Amino acid sequence: MSGAGADGVGVGVGVGVDAVGAVGLEARSTLVRSARVVDAAGSTADGWVLVVGDTIHAVGSGPEAPAADEVVDLGDAVLTPGFIDLHGHGGATAAYEDESFTAALTVHRTHGTTRSVLSLVANPVEALAGSLGRVRAVMATDPLVLGAHLEGPFLSPHNKGAHNESFLLAPTAGDVDALLAAGEGVIRQVTIAPELPGALDAVRRFVAAGVTVAVGHTVGTHDQARAAFDAGATLLTHAFNAMPGLHHRAPGPIGAAVADDRVTLELILDAVHVHPVVADTLFRAAPGRVALITDAMGAAGAADGSYRLGSLDVTVTDGVAHVAGTDTIAGSTLTQDVALRNAVTRAGRTLPEAVAALTSVPAAALGLGDRLGRLAPGFAADLVAMSPSLEVLRVWGAGRELR
Repeated sequence: MSGAGADGVGVGVGVGVDAVGAVGLEARSTLVRSARVVDAAGSTADGWVLVVGDTIHAVGSGPEAPAADEVVDLGDAVLTPGFIDLHGHGGATAAYEDESFTAALTVHRTHGTTRSVLSLVANPVEALAGSLGRVRAVMATDPLVLGAHLEGPFLSPHNKGAHNESFLLAPTAGDVDALLAAGEGVIRQVTIAPELPGALDAVRRFVAAGVTVAVGHTVGTHDQARAAFDAGATLLTHAFNAMPGLHHRAPGPIGAAVADDRVTLELILDAVHVHPVVADTLFRAAPGRVALITDAMGAAGAADGSYRLGSLDVTVTDGVAHVAGTDTIAGSTLTQDVALRNAVTRAGRTLPEAVAALTSVPAAALGLGDRLGRLAPGFAADLVAMSPSLEVLRVWGAGRELR
């Protein structure tokens, strides 16, 4: 995609804000009432949200509210914006590299994820081009898919995680341009290890094309990560995982990201990847900059057993995924509603703070903070209704009920 998006906002090769546009709904109005309405701005009792078509038209509280074609009274439910997942690989036994992954999108939507960035593991450039084409085809009819995330191939072989080392590359200008050409209008995010030869040039090239760049799967130093952030990277891929730890004399990529207000830090809050005490520490160190992701693979919403993640065999036991025959964690089986509950009950977050980490923070990280992630006029009508114990009851994406 180049030039101006459908709403007149200029965009580059990365996905423009027109990707959150209309889904062909008639301008029917729905008033949604709930005992508690929560977003990054706080919590409101006896709240209501007026939806017209695919957009929030008004919000308020109390018995007086605008007339609507339909009134949905959620009783004692908690109403929040729809969740946004910056980083997930699949679910319901499907991966986003597959020929069809509708079931994966469906299972995450039933758990409150209304907008998704589809993560692809390292593969040869030609194979990634094919995957990007399939994501493009889905995006043509599904505005809830925000684009693709290339988690490979520009990763360190010394911190590869669940990526096939045979497919890892240092970023050359030719490979970067080939992926940008194949992913025009599709690539939303890319992860790069900043210590690789050519990494900083690649960061600049992707950023110039409108793609959000993350630092991750790295053995890089604090200074190398900081150089990537100065070159335009604004994300840290799953903080603490597949990178040097935060050492008191070597703060590494985590220290660089925490110290830089331009950077959003992804966090997998499944109580497996990161201890809840460490999660609490990160929230305190980088307030308003932690985005909860799933990093979910095909076993999310499915049974334990044997799976594939890209070209690697994965074994899932008691909901924990490992590369077969190793102790390397291979993504998660997390859904975002579970991450929300963990943020509140295990990591000590207030509900508005936890909700923000699933909504407004990831929206802002993608440059969509003026359209997604809030319950406010002009924002997309993405809503999640939950019980007081934060179990998902109903979900709307772009004004359409998904559950």
